Amino acid sequence: MDIDDILASVDHGPGASPESTALDHQLLTRFWVAERAVSEVLPWPAPLMERMMDRVRNQIETIEDLAASSGDATVPHTHNPNLNLRLSILQTDLARTQYLIRSLLRARLAKVTKYSMHYLVRLASRDKNPSQTQSTLSSQNPNQQPEDSVPDIASLTDLAPLSEPEASFLHAHQTLLAGHYGGSFMGAFPRQLRRLDDNAGGTSMVQGPDLREVVFVRCLGAEVPVLLEEDDDDVGVTMRMGDVWVVRWEGVKKAWARGEVELL
Repeated sequence: MDIDDILASVDHGPGASPESTALDHQLLTRFWVAERAVSEVLPWPAPLMERMMDRVRNQIETIEDLAASSGDATVPHTHNPNLNLRLSILQTDLARTQYLIRSLLRARLAKVTKYSMHYLVRLASRDKNPSQTQSTLSSQNPNQQPEDSVPDIASLTDLAPLSEPEASFLHAHQTLLAGHYGGSFMGAFPRQLRRLDDNAGGTSMVQGPDLREVVFVRCLGAEVPVLLEEDDDDVGVTMRMGDVWVVRWEGVKKAWARGEVELL
């Protein structure tokens, strides 16, 4: 049994194999690199993360069982070289996976907290049948407070690009932050100046990620177009397989979503 077989042995789901285990680790690593490379929150890869979390739980259970066996006083360690080697390999792989997941979540939470109002407004805009918009309700409130301008996303089913726990954290975080602002200084402002999503005068208070930032990408397709603008179909230049370029994120965002480029 080689290392790949040892790592795949903790997978009990259908189609589990050394190849699927290695592929998931590669996909997780690529997504981690991409998440750290761009300023916006990338779509949450739910199927991949569910598989990785199941694998982590299985690895922890397997390691605990092996550690209990290796610690049996009736069986000296020197008589179980294969068991100890397997335990060491699983512990090393588990530490690697946990590091990637922790670093990934920290990167996403940093962006969610930095642009919290942006993502709340973005999610709330998908509510197609609101009984009455929150801005209208707030404008009618003579005791308008900053937390009243925090959109309610509890009824939404489409939370992309966030996961459900991230969306819950986002709303709770922004509500607490708005309450702190109101109690600290915004409560003394005139009522019409207490909204956190104010866009009076054509200037929005909501700050979003910069999609025009530059990123390093490697081309994975035969020919991949680089767009001039995110919502523009005009092709500026074309990348070829193996090329490594420095381009604006908005120009290769769609190509990344199709798997035609990878971020470095």
